Amino acid sequence: MIDPLGTDDTTDREEQGEGLRSGPLWRHALYALGVTLCGLALGWVASVFRLGPPEYGIPSAAPGSPWALLAACGAAGLVVAGLLRGAAARIPVHAPGRAGFLLVFMGTRLALGFRPEPDPLAAGAAVALLAAVAWIGQAAWFHHRAGRAGGRPDPA
Repeated sequence: MIDPLGTDDTTDREEQGEGLRSGPLWRHALYALGVTLCGLALGWVASVFRLGPPEYGIPSAAPGSPWALLAACGAAGLVVAGLLRGAAARIPVHAPGRAGFLLVFMGTRLALGFRPEPDPLAAGAAVALLAAVAWIGQAAWFHHRAGRAGGRPDPA
């Protein structure tokens, strides 16, 4: 309802993009797919170029086929983006799309730039998943704290 003292922080959260992202399941899935595809595309473009002149022996990209790495990064990216978007439908999560995009982009950029073996690639996917879980955990902790304070964040 309307707070006559103006201490309700829901409008502030909505203005900062921290509101709940409710809607049908297909919209969440499409959003996670879009974030993943954008992160993959920009990561691929960024991995093609390396800084440094050719006389220093820096190739433009590591040799080998990128398709298996793109598939692995895409699968991990879908999980990360879906997890962030799913959590944002339940509790206010700050910038779930940007966080998911950054994790997918950096994972794709590193994987395509260095072409790691399967073990380091799986470790990188686990790190991205743990970063997403930590981001959600931080949002859940602040949401829980705000709920205990009667809907108002602590002034400290």
